[in-house]
Amino acid sequence: MEKIKLKKLVLTAVFAAVAVVGSLFSFPVFGSKCAPVQHLINVLCAVILGPGYGVAAAFVSSLIRNLLGLGTLLAFPGSMCGALLAGLLYHYIKKLPAAYIGEVFGTAVIGGMLSYPVAAFIMGSKGAALFTFVVPFLISTAGGTLLAVLITVPLKQTGVLDKIKSELNS
Repeated sequence: MEKIKLKKLVLTAVFAAVAVVGSLFSFPVFGSKCAPVQHLINVLCAVILGPGYGVAAAFVSSLIRNLLGLGTLLAFPGSMCGALLAGLLYHYIKKLPAAYIGEVFGTAVIGGMLSYPVAAFIMGSKGAALFTFVVPFLISTAGGTLLAVLITVPLKQTGVLDKIKSELNS
């Protein structure tokens, strides 16, 4: 049991590191920094590791990105909501499109709306409103989720995805 947890923790750390490095390829949209690699990682974590490890990877990568000046506080609600919903939907439905839908809806709608209080009350943004971040987060998550589709579908079709999951659980 401990060996399985260690494997999953190590892979979670690797995914968080890839998300941080991937944030070097970000772009600004309406006051938020869009980092599509984070959303790719959210889907991979959802499918391979599950919701808890996905949220952990999203939190750690958001924290490191903020400490390094590569992101804003908006990274927390956006990435963590997407990771959680993608992981939960995949866990219960067991289909890749469930993870994709969870990532997009969780990040764009839920994370976008939860970013309002962060921007308005913590960051002091006067122009923030409830739906201000939905469109920028949607743009970011759409790109990252498309990358995830391009990676996870072939992995699933070739059986590599199932092999990775079985290796983690042995």
